[in-house]
Amino acid sequence: MHDEPDVAVLRLGHRPGRDDRMTTHVGLTARALGADRVWFPDNAGQSLETVADITDRFGGPFEAELTDSPKALIRNWEGRVVHLTMYGERVQDVEDDIRAARSNGDESESDVDSEGDDEGEPLLIVVGSEKVPFDVYEEADWNVGVTNQPHSEVAGLAVFLDRLFEGRELEQEWEGADRTVIPMETGKRVEPAGEEDASD
Repeated sequence: MHDEPDVAVLRLGHRPGRDDRMTTHVGLTARALGADRVWFPDNAGQSLETVADITDRFGGPFEAELTDSPKALIRNWEGRVVHLTMYGERVQDVEDDIRAARSNGDESESDVDSEGDDEGEPLLIVVGSEKVPFDVYEEADWNVGVTNQPHSEVAGLAVFLDRLFEGRELEQEWEGADRTVIPMETGKRVEPAGEEDASD
């Protein structure tokens, strides 16, 4: 998965004290479900520290960064932008187009350009917090809704990433982990990384 164009997540907006847990969970979900990096607003340093700590303990690669210019990041992104919003087009109607743009660019462009750049385009996924300014809707290549019903932005991000990667993110291998969760039918088991192989 990491040989493909980057998939990045931008948390747009953060209200300290009110959004701390949700902003952190945006970052953890981005990491766990296949994104390469997350950007947080510059007032969300606690979320950055938590995600960086989880990455150190449970593996990567994954990058977490702060930005003081989220709108500039969207405007200058060299790739495609997906804005997740309950008011957007249905995810099931646009997921194929988004996947195609990421994998090998627009089909119409590849037909015209015989030299073809099959690398595709990086994807920036914007996840809002407080009311999202209308210019974000205009800057996005796709405004995408998961269910078009009120729900958590973390749930929307999780569903979108799973559809984008078609479940492949669930088989991701983690590098540099200090510990590993061992799947069990009942109970909880976490071991230092590598020990589960030695016990087989």
